Amino acid sequence: MLTEQEAEDSYLGQFIPLQYHHAMLTDANRMRNFKAAIDDVVQPGSKVLDLGGGTGALSFFAAAKAEKVWCVELNPDLVIESKRLLALNRNGDKVEVIHANAFDYLPPEPVDVVICEMIHVAMLREKQIAIVESFKQRYRQRFGAAMPIFIPTAVVMAVQPMQQDYCFEGFHAPIVQIQELAENTPGSIELAVPSVYGILDFKQEMKHDISWQGSFNITQGGTLNALRFITKNILAIQLQAHSSIDWLNRYMVLPLATPLQVQADDIVQASFNYRTGGSIFSLQKKLRVEILKLPKAPDY
Repeated sequence: MLTEQEAEDSYLGQFIPLQYHHAMLTDANRMRNFKAAIDDVVQPGSKVLDLGGGTGALSFFAAAKAEKVWCVELNPDLVIESKRLLALNRNGDKVEVIHANAFDYLPPEPVDVVICEMIHVAMLREKQIAIVESFKQRYRQRFGAAMPIFIPTAVVMAVQPMQQDYCFEGFHAPIVQIQELAENTPGSIELAVPSVYGILDFKQEMKHDISWQGSFNITQGGTLNALRFITKNILAIQLQAHSSIDWLNRYMVLPLATPLQVQADDIVQASFNYRTGGSIFSLQKKLRVEILKLPKAPDY
């Protein structure tokens, strides 16, 4: 019988099947913003490390300017595929695909930029934070204190109370949903504005455990039966333009075990805690939401 941690590690250790990488390649929101950020950060002659390189697409973007790119991938099928695809593309010869674990690998020399796109909503499932923190420690020991630039450079996470339709042709199924980015998502009603619950700065030491307790001012009455998690990745900061290049993940909506009937102006308190890289269930089982009992205003 597996322990809870062993079961979670096994669940999280699954390779992303090759066919799912097609969805990543056709995700214009992801591809265009990463391309723009890499083009902005990577300078001519740079050395670049791509941790978890997948099909090699981000390494390809870097190779347009870089002198050398090391593309590290653990999945042996993707190692073969990325080598094949990079050989079909201009500057692919600048990229060295390496079959290795990103938790262990260090480049043979210092690099200027590190790309690490192992990102899930709320920084769950994928081990990006653990990998980047491990890399920084090992890199510092070998090459000194000066750190490369990271893409992404920061992450902002927010949460929002929702009324979510869980009826599917008459079948009631409160289930985790990954939603497309849209102002009007069918079946979704926003009950309050989002609240930021976490900011991770890749230049600083990042905590693996995230814990939050906060409140929402309900703006619209309804059935509060879900929380929507929002993750904005700051891919590159453009200081001269006073702007940034960002990538907003698709939303993740988690159902609540006990729905609440709320009215406008109610104050709702929510809390949760989880570990970055953990399973979605590890967050879901820690969700707590309640209507605050405010003291009744005195009569005059």
